[in-house]
Amino acid sequence: MISRNKCIMTLLIIVFLTFGLTACQNVNDAKIEHEESVSQDVEYKIIKPSDAKERLDKEEGIILLDVRTKEEYAEKHIPNSLLIPVDEIEEQIEEKISDKNTIIFVYCRSGRRSRIASEKLIEMGYTDVFDLGGIIDWPYETEIGQK
Repeated sequence: MISRNKCIMTLLIIVFLTFGLTACQNVNDAKIEHEESVSQDVEYKIIKPSDAKERLDKEEGIILLDVRTKEEYAEKHIPNSLLIPVDEIEEQIEEKISDKNTIIFVYCRSGRRSRIASEKLIEMGYTDVFDLGGIIDWPYETEIGQK
């Protein structure tokens, strides 16, 4: 009798532990999935030069962010753009653009650095980021020299 009761108790303990651990794991999995979906809710968007130009002409407060080098910027840039080289984004962006809900159009020479910078901005909590791509695709006015 005693050994049978011990077997039943042991079996019940194993069953309860298994269900308890599984329930905890499911709760943790749900928390992780929720956290991932929240962080993935905000993504940068792609914007074509024509759409960017139209919005820049009509809307106020949009920041046009050039993420090339100082030398590239001096050679040619889009008027009224702010220069923060891609390698300096993390150090300078919050000082220069403190409102993380600001609309930001990011561009570089060909589109590679603008994508990298857009991803960094989203990771840093900026919520309205648009990858404009490269200045090589910008058919509108540009200017020469530093500001």
